[in-house]
Amino acid sequence: MEIRKKQPSVPGATETFTGHVWYDVIAQGNPPSRLRVNAVHFAPGAHSAWHRHANGQTLHVVEGFGLVQSRGEKVVEIRPGDTIVTPAGEWHWHGATPDNFMTHLAMWEGLAEGQQGPETEWGEHVTDEYPGR
Repeated sequence: MEIRKKQPSVPGATETFTGHVWYDVIAQGNPPSRLRVNAVHFAPGAHSAWHRHANGQTLHVVEGFGLVQSRGEKVVEIRPGDTIVTPAGEWHWHGATPDNFMTHLAMWEGLAEGQQGPETEWGEHVTDEYPGR
């Protein structure tokens, strides 16, 4: 058993997030585990850029109110207790509503042995108009 002490929160990079976003690394599995878990904290109106994950992503909202969108679909409001499952390779974004904070657990798997490409591929920023709403 290993007990890992809480590390300082990390600000989200401006290349991948709009607004004030901080995250805490909860788990980054040691091989053979490929588990990745971050607690991501979004200030009102903050959100990720468009992105996709090689092996998909699961989000679980723990507090506040947020928005999520898959490319070509409508924006959907998310709230505490909601779990969002995004399949491998699906472009999407997520973040807080304009008037509320939101925290979710972001869970995904790292690349499998021999799997090519990045775990996460980042695209363009989302406009504040939230297209598709």
